[in-house]
Amino acid sequence: MPPADIRIVPVLSKNDLSEFIALPYFLYQDDPHWVPPLKFERRNLIDPKINPYFLNGSGQLFLAKRGSQSVGRISAQISGEYERHYKERIGHFGFFEVEDQLETAQALWQAAEKYFRKNKIARVQGPFNYSINEESGLLIEGLGEPMVMMSPYNPPYYEAFLTSLGFAKVKDLYAWRFQANQLAEEAIEISHEIMKDPHVKIVPFSKKNLQKDCENLAQVFNSAWKDNWGFIPMTAAESHRMAHEIKLILDPAVAFRVEIKGVPAGVCLAVPNINEIIKDLDGNLFPIGWAKLLWRLKRKKTKSARLMILGVTEEFRTYALGGLSILLMAQCAERGIQRGYQWAELSWTLEDNDRINQGIEFMGGKRYKTFRIFEKSIG
Repeated sequence: MPPADIRIVPVLSKNDLSEFIALPYFLYQDDPHWVPPLKFERRNLIDPKINPYFLNGSGQLFLAKRGSQSVGRISAQISGEYERHYKERIGHFGFFEVEDQLETAQALWQAAEKYFRKNKIARVQGPFNYSINEESGLLIEGLGEPMVMMSPYNPPYYEAFLTSLGFAKVKDLYAWRFQANQLAEEAIEISHEIMKDPHVKIVPFSKKNLQKDCENLAQVFNSAWKDNWGFIPMTAAESHRMAHEIKLILDPAVAFRVEIKGVPAGVCLAVPNINEIIKDLDGNLFPIGWAKLLWRLKRKKTKSARLMILGVTEEFRTYALGGLSILLMAQCAERGIQRGYQWAELSWTLEDNDRINQGIEFMGGKRYKTFRIFEKSIG
């Protein structure tokens, strides 16, 4: 049973959803490292009527309330795409935020666990917001580092809470920092040599063709990541949503694909880290937040970027002696420096993907954050 002063309620109404979205703005109001995300973007991510996750998935959001004040939240969801891909039915939890009271966290988990048991789920992983293709993991290392857009952030006590609830580590995800002008010279030389190949072409993304660009990105993603732990294919609906979400902030200098004889072979998607320029908006675009954001995107620029996706299709992994990934990363770095970016976060990679992690270190990347995925059996 939850503590006497705590009520756990399912999110059923528009007002409930607004409270669910607003909770972090209350919990983190005194945290100097937290950057309030844009509320309209949070609503698009969370709302089952908008997020294409729910074309094949299901779930329930829960709020913990003390009186009229929300003090915790959690999602419990079941991915239809995961079940289709792995022929296995498991549960995922996410959007976990809670006051510094273990009893409140326990009450939230009890509600989520009841939902999973009702749906005959025996194993749960998370946090995922909602999918591994979106925001994944609990930040356990690098809590004092800058908060980068679309990347998890949480206070340190969450890890102890999940452990107390019976969760254990199943996988760590790494975030890497690249500093301008610290790209390995050998990598630059390899990149320039590959670009001499007349069959190799760099094609920047464009706002005019962004939906098609993201469809090509999904094609590369589904080939390049298919053997990775936890992989879930990116659907056409998800690629279309991505095009809609990044259109406003797209920088073609650091978002492009490489083609070999006209065939998409690899993709690089980095976006400006708008967390640098939105903190004072407190998540609000009205009444004048839109004007401020548009002006800042055009005139102020950001000093950092987040490299979200970089990969080469299975078909072309041996092309140019396997150097296409180096080409993508080096081109992103060189073009980013020309655009004025001073550093970038690459996130994330699997802790045991030695080939990729060693390649990032070779390129000059430094691991600076760790996100942890937890698992619990409830059967």
